Amino acid sequence: MALSEEKVGPLKIFLVETAHLTPGLPNFAKPRKLSGMSTMNISLPHQLKAFVDEQVSQRGYGTSSEYVRELIRKDQDRLHLRELLLAGATSAATEPVGDAYFEGLRHQVRTAAGKARGQS
Repeated sequence: MALSEEKVGPLKIFLVETAHLTPGLPNFAKPRKLSGMSTMNISLPHQLKAFVDEQVSQRGYGTSSEYVRELIRKDQDRLHLRELLLAGATSAATEPVGDAYFEGLRHQVRTAAGKARGQS
């Protein structure tokens, strides 16, 4: 576990690298380090800025930047899922599956669950 320290104004922030603890989580749920961030200024019409401000206050974000970062991460996840779906759609067809296939899957799940509980 890596620990780093950053000074932000009068505050001292300690960052702990925990990404290795959450490998299966989507991007927006993974902890982020503050170092290495860039700044981007975005111009918004008043209505959109008001909407962002409302979301920040109602949904518990600390800043509008946190809200926008989450939106971007969700879009990244959505695009990745789309790529996976398109890859599946263009992959070679398989034989149709029936009741035996699903019963085999159920058996595998029951066997794995039994082993996880210490049963054989």
